[in-house]
Amino acid sequence: MKIIYLHQYFNTPEMSGGTRSYEMARRMVAAGHEVHMITSYRETDSQKKGWFKTQEAGINVHWFPVPYSNLMGFSQRLKAFISFALAARKKVIENGGDIIFATSTPLTIAIPAVMASRKKKIPMVFEVRDLWPELPIAVGALKNPLLRFSACKLERWAYHNAEAVVALSPGMKEGVVRTDYPAERVSVIPNSSDNAEFQHDPAAASRFRSEREWLGDRPLLVYTGTFGSINGVGYLVNLANEFKKLNSDVRILLVGDGAERGKVISEAEQAGVLGFNLFVEDKLPKREIPALLSAATMASVLFIDLPEMRPNSANKFFDALASGTPVMLNYGGWMHELVKQRECGLAMWGKSVAEVAVELNELMQDVNWLAKAGGAARQLAEDCFARDKLAKQLMLVLETVVEGAPHRAEQIAPGNYFFNS
Repeated sequence: MKIIYLHQYFNTPEMSGGTRSYEMARRMVAAGHEVHMITSYRETDSQKKGWFKTQEAGINVHWFPVPYSNLMGFSQRLKAFISFALAARKKVIENGGDIIFATSTPLTIAIPAVMASRKKKIPMVFEVRDLWPELPIAVGALKNPLLRFSACKLERWAYHNAEAVVALSPGMKEGVVRTDYPAERVSVIPNSSDNAEFQHDPAAASRFRSEREWLGDRPLLVYTGTFGSINGVGYLVNLANEFKKLNSDVRILLVGDGAERGKVISEAEQAGVLGFNLFVEDKLPKREIPALLSAATMASVLFIDLPEMRPNSANKFFDALASGTPVMLNYGGWMHELVKQRECGLAMWGKSVAEVAVELNELMQDVNWLAKAGGAARQLAEDCFARDKLAKQLMLVLETVVEGAPHRAEQIAPGNYFFNS
């Protein structure tokens, strides 16, 4: 098949951020498909003008310069979304293909996908990475009633113009079906575990630790990713403060960037934990995350406690599983229940930070518990979330849509990850 893959925020392993589209697309290429990735070039200081093309692991990547940063305000982001959507429509029509596969966020990616699908009379499959606009409405980022109304209409229009929908969690599937979209045409294919790339590496762990005088052989809790309002990274400042009261030797490392990074650093300074038991470093390319996780004792996956956040499919969760690193979550939802059932970490939703600190302080120094939880994490990665397995499911969904059988989507990937489900 010739697959036109639309993802505004495509990343390679040399870049910071999730690489789901890269990993899925390179497997499509390996399976004999021709893949054209339509994406944006986001560097804010770029002098590039107009489309340019690169080859990444056999993927034909078409880049269009649209500066973007998670430091931007909502109106700036919306402008970037629309600018890319208009340019992408022309590029998709120009390329043609057997199928269009469009992945959010942003939801505006549906605009070029649907318009090109109609123009070229080829089917479109839509991938839902977040329940948008439910999430921005819940966090107060989308306040204007007209914009809310328009966003809800766009969401329904995106789903109902797709032959099939790929949801990244069971909860996201429920959100799609609530718009009266047929459940039988929705697959559940979460973010995945790159089990070969994230295999625990003792040598890399040793190097990582030796480069940080403050760490040594102390227990290490890590956070990697965005410092955004929905991530609630300030939770770890409060946790560090509780560790300080306990005279714990646990160290916390925050790695990443985002709109609230400065705020988190300021809070840590005021609490007297910055440089004491909490440390902040710049974001890393994806290819360097395995070494970080190999050095970690436990990985944290954080969000503010909103029902709309619970269906999320955070990359960092699956990376931690692949590395055999126990996971600590502070919010509810399907991943919280998975951690509890599979005993691959600590599901801390509903507990106070003081309670969490006591439990973490004890278990992060319990060699037997860590070995058992880490082994369970890796087993879950292999059983349910191996990238190769999930990529095959995705390709099968696309193939069946091209063959005119979108009703098979649910059968291909029903999203059952629990024992006795």
